[in-house]
Amino acid sequence: MRTTVGIIGAGPAGLLLARLLHNAGIDSVVLESRDRAYVERRQRAGILEQGTADVLRAAGAGERMDREGLRHDGIELRFDRTRHRVDFPALTGGRSVTVYAQTEVCKDLIALQLREGGPLLFEAEALAVEDAGTDAPRIRFRHEGREDVLECSYVVGCDGFWGVARKAIPAGLTQVFERTYPFGWLGILADVPPSHDELVYARHDRGFALLSMRSPAVSRLYLQVPDGTDPGAWGDEEIWDELERRFETADDWYLQRGPITQKTVTPMRSYVHEPMRHGRLFLAGDAAHIVPPTGAKGLNLAAGDVVTFARALVHQQETGSPELLDAYSQTCLRRVWQAERFSYDMTTLLHRAPGATAFEDRLQLARLERIASSRAAETDLAEAYTGFPFG
Repeated sequence: MRTTVGIIGAGPAGLLLARLLHNAGIDSVVLESRDRAYVERRQRAGILEQGTADVLRAAGAGERMDREGLRHDGIELRFDRTRHRVDFPALTGGRSVTVYAQTEVCKDLIALQLREGGPLLFEAEALAVEDAGTDAPRIRFRHEGREDVLECSYVVGCDGFWGVARKAIPAGLTQVFERTYPFGWLGILADVPPSHDELVYARHDRGFALLSMRSPAVSRLYLQVPDGTDPGAWGDEEIWDELERRFETADDWYLQRGPITQKTVTPMRSYVHEPMRHGRLFLAGDAAHIVPPTGAKGLNLAAGDVVTFARALVHQQETGSPELLDAYSQTCLRRVWQAERFSYDMTTLLHRAPGATAFEDRLQLARLERIASSRAAETDLAEAYTGFPFG
């Protein structure tokens, strides 16, 4: 089997890349180790930056997003029983974000790929990327009980942190930057309308809490918990009681409760792998970088990576110049590190570290008060939250 671009992984990055290449007349094959049902139901990010939503629309994958997604023009910061709304359009020249779950993005892109695009092979496990440093890289994979080889002009690894793509870059050429956090997020899905029409980020002496949503009828909420927490150790009423305490305000706002349908714990870490390219192998998304979810950047960074690659490959084919492909890693990493910085800032701003001192608590409140009282500080947050430019 042969193609121009071999894509490992049918998450939003791999699927969006396949769509962008299809629209540019460039053939690709997508290999996904899981079955279609798994890909379409795995819960991940749900906030699309302005740029990501615009790319999906331009790619022909925005119809259902625009119909069912929830446009949000701001977030609420909650601290010391006070509430402060950050107005995105007023601070960024009209930019906003869209609440639309990764599962739905994947469903839309899978349907388009199967109807119009190149091969998308589910239950096709990539075993290794070979000859990445040459002009003829290969992906060795297993599908339908037998091993096969996909010969490519380029390979893009969208296969996550545990995938095989990154392992094909020689260790002597790589540098890794990472940080782990001593807490995680206990997340719940609940069959109850959201208690606020925008996301609420709450800083509390007992720990961080986030009010989010999946739809007008389904709430998504999170609690900061110690790293390694078993989600089953928390009872439903215990979770609602704790959320109520952390979202407490001085006005008459209240938290609506409902049946909890899912409990998970998400660890918190920051990770960057440099470079993001070796020869004809390019890394995208979690294969190259991970951010704590506080800044809502994971899916959006992955989208930025594949947009950068697609533009660079089109440029190479149209002009014969490899300049943009050669600059892929450097171009992506500028955006990656800004997102890492913002995600770290949001995490340290809102989470109470184990053993935090009274001095550190007051510094957090001072930082939040600065955002609430300074248009410049508030604009910096709004610009980062709604998204850094692609490329």
